[in-house]
Amino acid sequence: MTRTTTFALPQHYDGKHAAAYAYRPDTASLMAAAHALRGAHKIRPSASDETRVHLLLIDVQKDFCFPEGTLYVAGRSGTGAIDDSRRIAELIYRNLGAITDITTTMDTHLAYQIFFPSFWLDKADAPLQPHRTISAAEIAAGEVRPNPAMAKWLCGGNYTWLCKQALYYGQELERAGKYQLYLWPPHCLLGSDGHALAGVVHEARLFHAFARTAQSNVEVKGGNPLTENYSVLRPEVLARFDGQPLAQRNTQFLQTLLSADAVVIAGQAASHCVKSTIDDLLAEIAAADSRLAKKVYLVTDCMSAVTVPDGKGGYVADFTAQAEAALQKFADAGMHLVRSTDPITTWPGIRL
Repeated sequence: MTRTTTFALPQHYDGKHAAAYAYRPDTASLMAAAHALRGAHKIRPSASDETRVHLLLIDVQKDFCFPEGTLYVAGRSGTGAIDDSRRIAELIYRNLGAITDITTTMDTHLAYQIFFPSFWLDKADAPLQPHRTISAAEIAAGEVRPNPAMAKWLCGGNYTWLCKQALYYGQELERAGKYQLYLWPPHCLLGSDGHALAGVVHEARLFHAFARTAQSNVEVKGGNPLTENYSVLRPEVLARFDGQPLAQRNTQFLQTLLSADAVVIAGQAASHCVKSTIDDLLAEIAAADSRLAKKVYLVTDCMSAVTVPDGKGGYVADFTAQAEAALQKFADAGMHLVRSTDPITTWPGIRL
């Protein structure tokens, strides 16, 4: 086998599974099939690759990838994440020899997080609803406030501290200009079905791992209850109002990406976690060497934007424009916009 070989889709693969919430692969059968393919095509271990191609799959989890999930990324087509999952799986299978490593990020939350309605009360002590923003001005005016019942286990019972931190957090988000605090439905709760990877993508990543003797790497993000963590590379806010650290950058994984010869990015959602991760990667590249942007490939037909239908043919929220603007910004910076249906070996600048 040469690394430029384009593989046929394996017998076990069924694209219809991309729409099946309950689907999960048979790991033992996958391992056996990958072993047979490896022998038949003399597939070399990924460790022998001189040119390292790292596929980063962002948050391809059930809560995002299916209508049954709590935060389905439908895009404007209504089938966005389902179609994306199918194309991601096929990208992996067809380019088995070209892809060296695959890392899947996993959004990972608990019941009370600053971006969940459970964290907040209004001035009448009523819970808030998802899909609304909270401004720093609302927090300062007491229109919304952190649920005081959290203070005991979250900050040693110091509710004044918690209120100050919540206000500071909102102010910091607005100062950075990336996002205003947005309340999402509870999603990707650790231990829930929705936290798991979409079965058709999980199947493909495992098949790659077994065929190429490569580890099935995972980067977990989002467990800090006091900050959002859209990007796998860093939380949105790193410090507390009192100057103490709140969270830290994922410097180790950043170096893993920067050391690859090509970084291929796909997943959910193009308007949020994908966008934020690429923003942070681009900032690091700009600080080191702007020419490194040319080794980043964004698979545009394997990501969708968050949309929230209003039931009347319109949307409560539609972040498509933000996703499109971000992709244009990344392309202007030197990153490549590519499609999964084109073999990786035909993408600009790829030399295997």
